[in-house]
Amino acid sequence: MSGTRAGGSRGPRWGVVAVAVLVILGVAAADPAEARNRKKRAGGGYQPPYAAIVVDANSGEVLHASNADSIRHPASLTKIMTLYLLFEQIEAGKLTLTSDLRVSAHAAAQAPSKLGLRPGQTIEVEDAIKALVTKSANDVAVVVAEAIAGDEEDFGKLMTRKARALGMARTVYGNASGLPNPDQVTTARDQAILGRAVQDRFPRLYRYFSTHTFHYRGRGMRNHNRLLGRVAGVDGIKTGYIRASGFNLVASMRRHDRHVVAVVMGGASGRARDARMHELLEGHIVQASVRRTAPQIAEAPAARTIEASDVVERRSKPQAATVDPVAVVAVDPRLPIQVAQEAPAARAPAAASMPLAVVASPTPGSAEPIQPIVVRTVSVKRGAAQAAMAAMPVAAQPAAAAIYSTASRTAAPSPAPRSGPPGTPPARQVASAGGALPAAAAAEVTSAGGRPSHVRGEWMIQIGAYPEEDKAKEKLKSAKNVAKALLASATPFTEPVVKGNATFYRARFAGFDHERAEAACRYLKRNEFECLALKN
Repeated sequence: MSGTRAGGSRGPRWGVVAVAVLVILGVAAADPAEARNRKKRAGGGYQPPYAAIVVDANSGEVLHASNADSIRHPASLTKIMTLYLLFEQIEAGKLTLTSDLRVSAHAAAQAPSKLGLRPGQTIEVEDAIKALVTKSANDVAVVVAEAIAGDEEDFGKLMTRKARALGMARTVYGNASGLPNPDQVTTARDQAILGRAVQDRFPRLYRYFSTHTFHYRGRGMRNHNRLLGRVAGVDGIKTGYIRASGFNLVASMRRHDRHVVAVVMGGASGRARDARMHELLEGHIVQASVRRTAPQIAEAPAARTIEASDVVERRSKPQAATVDPVAVVAVDPRLPIQVAQEAPAARAPAAASMPLAVVASPTPGSAEPIQPIVVRTVSVKRGAAQAAMAAMPVAAQPAAAAIYSTASRTAAPSPAPRSGPPGTPPARQVASAGGALPAAAAAEVTSAGGRPSHVRGEWMIQIGAYPEEDKAKEKLKSAKNVAKALLASATPFTEPVVKGNATFYRARFAGFDHERAEAACRYLKRNEFECLALKN
């Protein structure tokens, strides 16, 4: 009897325990990440540092900012830059969506989240893009890094260099994935710049950030960005998490011609981060402009497409000075040139070879627009016989671009014209912004036929030929507005050509090398312009 009673009392207790164990195991197996989140919330001790920003992508205005310039760890937001550099290679024709990328032992050994690639395998570029966007695969990030730069360390240097060119003044990259690295840092403001730049520069490839599910070798992987498909207008872009950072998210929303890019860093859980992002997007999209007035986020003039040969060259040549990964020349339109503060990372002298970013540098925590400074140009008109719309840089540009400050509108002294045989171009002159060039300078702008007599680069682009000169000028102006970054240093002009009894005016930009001419045409064609690259 006692044995029966004991067994009877033991039975219900063990049954309850067994059910509880099965429930716990089921929860853990269903979603390990969510189980960890619940543990963190229950413990109450996990409070990563918070930062956020909301930017109107149409106007550049900051609609909300909280600790936007405070140093944070990017985690897998790093992969946005990894994809930016991969998109560059695709745009330049160095890689295609079907190119095979080889998997190294180092790539295969990365910690999860990963695709599970094995050494010696290959993965196509398009699959790599989708794996980074959805699965946030760390092994794939290293595969991309090694394909572009040879190894991940050099790729990190290229990423930091690109960040500087875009104006991300406080971002330093050390790896391609975002796995824990104490020296890999960023800010919410810098991530907003990158979130806008990748859309401006690669409108066709950006669509991959809206991928909901990626199928690879029989497995379906859902995008970690849970706002996709749940919040109207959200079209990307990337999540991230390591314990040092908390739960991060860069998101883009478009509604009724309004467009905002927002960043949340330091969420205590994925759900808490998503809820905060949803709140910020819904609360500020109604404040956003319906018309695009901000210039595109553009790279500094000294920056160019990064190629693997850049890294090979740097490996083979000793470096005269180390590059400071944080210090950068930043320009406020109202203030003299100043140097941004360094992060707490190690300080080192800045090398002259680093392309320095020329950007507006808002005061930390301010609501000023995030946008590059537009260098003023001067339109020069010739006589009625020929037209010449000429944009001349305000000053010569070495490694860092020369800046035209609205606080000081003074002209550089003009050297005397040189004497020489007919056709010898006189010395360049620089006019004050908003003024007209002297006659001597106007004469040098175009040679016979309306072409600029001397410009940098052997290539030009043509965006059409029109029966009216004014129409050609309007087209040049429209193209310049659409592609400010690509055409900033180009010289626009019209060139008359007679066909039968009719005169047409070619609308052209001069001053390119071959690669830049082709890149400009690709961009203009994507924006519904006709374009043809021509050797001068």
